[in-house]
Amino acid sequence: MARARAPRLASQALLALAALVVVFPVLYAAQISTLTFQEVFVFPPPLLPGRAFLDNLREAWEKVGLGRLLLNSAGIAAAVATGKIVLSLMAAFAFTYFRDFPGKRVCFVLILVTHMLPLPVRIVPTFQLMHDFGWVDSYQALTVPFFASATGTLLFRQFFLTVPPALSEAARVDGAGPIRFLLRILLPLSANNLAALFLVEFLYMWNEYLWPLIITTSDEMRVVQIGIKMLVATDAQAEWNVIMAGVVVAMLPPLLVLLALQRSFVRSIALGTEK
Repeated sequence: MARARAPRLASQALLALAALVVVFPVLYAAQISTLTFQEVFVFPPPLLPGRAFLDNLREAWEKVGLGRLLLNSAGIAAAVATGKIVLSLMAAFAFTYFRDFPGKRVCFVLILVTHMLPLPVRIVPTFQLMHDFGWVDSYQALTVPFFASATGTLLFRQFFLTVPPALSEAARVDGAGPIRFLLRILLPLSANNLAALFLVEFLYMWNEYLWPLIITTSDEMRVVQIGIKMLVATDAQAEWNVIMAGVVVAMLPPLLVLLALQRSFVRSIALGTEK
């Protein structure tokens, strides 16, 4: 019995150590956010939280308008995640159930090829397109270029292929058209995949920095990642307590989304491994 427990305890200890390594930077940032400017540079650093978090947060809020930046980031991330889900669902439905569609294989391959082109590779033509549309420094430029998703299309297509064909045939016999079949049958069955894709795309867009930096020119259109960078002074000593207070607050919205959709995300992964 003791020999059987030893490997299990060793693996649990290793996992706990790995978790601590991953979580430590977040805990350290939270610790710094509670200190005063003078306490940040004390050595050895204080181990207990300080009492200056609200003051640091207030200063960060006033310096860069953190509230507006959080709203911008949340709205943009939610809009992009929703747009990706809608387009991915429609594309996957067409690739799975519309068997007479001309050029079906070529179109699907081309969609997968776009997955190999990261944003920095296509940033110049995308910026030129936004400029031609007159969308520079607008919410359209921050959201529309991200609506297409090869990952989402592939995810939903693979799930739809696991749905028994008899289900679509029975729906057709009952008089349900393609859109009704999608909305009333496939959509509820895809609930876990919807939540997983929304979570992944929300987090991806929340952390996007390069594109908002290039496409926006006014303070009203900035996102929270740019706001955090603006807190880092270039001509004076950085106030790390204020910066980390902003970082901690910037982590809260994606953390709340993660906690809300965690169960569905895990179920989606579990179902995917079973298939």
